[in-house]
Amino acid sequence: MQVRREVVVTGLGAVTPLGGDVASTWEGLLNGRSGITVLDDPRFEDFPVRLAAPAAVDPAELMPRAEARRVDRTQQFALVAAREAWRDSGLAQLAGTERAVPGERLGVSVGSCLSGASSLFETWDMLREKGPRYVSPFTAGRILPDASASWIGLDIGAKAVVETPEAACATGNDALRRGAELVRSGKADVVVAGGTDAMVHPFVISAFISMRALSRRNDEPELAARPFTRTREGFVIGEGAAVMVLESAEHAAARGARMYARLAGVGYSSDSHDFAQPDPTGAGQAAAIREAMADAGLEPGQIAHVNAHAASTPQGDLTESIAIRSVLGAHTDDVVVTAPKSSMGHLMAGAGAAESMAAVLALYHRVVPPTLNQDDYDEEIALDVAQKPRHLPEEGELAALSNSFGLGGRNVVLAFRTA
Repeated sequence: MQVRREVVVTGLGAVTPLGGDVASTWEGLLNGRSGITVLDDPRFEDFPVRLAAPAAVDPAELMPRAEARRVDRTQQFALVAAREAWRDSGLAQLAGTERAVPGERLGVSVGSCLSGASSLFETWDMLREKGPRYVSPFTAGRILPDASASWIGLDIGAKAVVETPEAACATGNDALRRGAELVRSGKADVVVAGGTDAMVHPFVISAFISMRALSRRNDEPELAARPFTRTREGFVIGEGAAVMVLESAEHAAARGARMYARLAGVGYSSDSHDFAQPDPTGAGQAAAIREAMADAGLEPGQIAHVNAHAASTPQGDLTESIAIRSVLGAHTDDVVVTAPKSSMGHLMAGAGAAESMAAVLALYHRVVPPTLNQDDYDEEIALDVAQKPRHLPEEGELAALSNSFGLGGRNVVLAFRTA
């Protein structure tokens, strides 16, 4: 009988509305900065919603110019974040040595909700205006769903597996879930996993406007994302990527790697209720939370922190709170909850990965970042939502959950424990 291998996080990388790397993103979360702004792009001039959370840096400026031209903005984010995570893990420094990870033991699991959005729409406009001769030969590679994972795989020489999970807004966590399973099973010793999206585009924003899913606080952008409040009205679209290096604990220990945390449990389910709205009973989300905890060997009293999906939608936030309370029960008041979308907006496929990264750092540094805009907290939520940085116990093992829920009722929850 094969023994399930323990999975640890040894590298982190990110490009978000708060910064071009992990350090600046974490600093922004801890200090309550908002990356949400009003778009000055004339294409949005007549839109009822002109809010978004664009990345703090242009990823094209962080990579060679010739390379940036070959890939879409979605893949640019993914490559920049993956390279930071790879360096952070210490594996980049082993390249070319006998201690380097063989390609056959190295995998990639990175997804996006709408790969190559900008390239797809810009190329369509070009085709209609000028004809097929003006379509770039790089177009196909820019718009394929697996492009981000493929480029990262080429970058690091991954040969065990290169996968592209897709679970709508839960894609980032689903990619991390799959990466953990690949390490656990022995298919790979190291997997680079996460999510990326670049959907700050008129087509995408107009689609969500039509769904009435977005906040319309154009005059108060920093107040627009209001999870768990009575005046929450919708989310704010953001862009960016977050990537983790997942590694078997045995492999990481053998090379003396720093371990941020253990990815100890995964849970996933489907509501099968409605495409746009979660099951109001929270049953599907609660099932994913329970499964993640059981997989990690955790009881409700051991959870110190929950990084919530909390997209600021009226039904979504309430449903999530119902699910959390139904699982944690009497221990709910002992758990510190935070909602990073209040600072970063909704990074779509990048959201789950970025928020799981924040959960990992909360355990590693033993401090939970605040949730912005809690001036009119909805008492029906009944959770302990951090309004300022909250320190966790300095000693002993800690555990955290990272919730990620997507359109179509896709629920993915990850359980992390201190390393």
